[in-house]
Amino acid sequence: MSEPSCRLTADLWAFHENRVALRHSYERHDGSGRWFRSYGNEDWEFDEHGPTQRRFACTNDLPGDEADASPPGPFSAAPTIIRD
Repeated sequence: MSEPSCRLTADLWAFHENRVALRHSYERHDGSGRWFRSYGNEDWEFDEHGPTQRRFACTNDLPGDEADASPPGPFSAAPTIIRD
């Protein structure tokens, strides 16, 4: 399957020591021109030499219409973090 048109946006959510949290959105067309959006969160942990030690991702995939595609640029709003 080829992806002639795609857009990836990733925002840094948080980092501490050797851990990073991101949120991502990936919009693409498949080889037949159908449009899809994948979005979710990723948590990365690196070992003391730099390579990835662990990676956890939660991603949702949605089919869509071209009219649903996001305009170029970053996410529309920063994430809201609620703490007790």
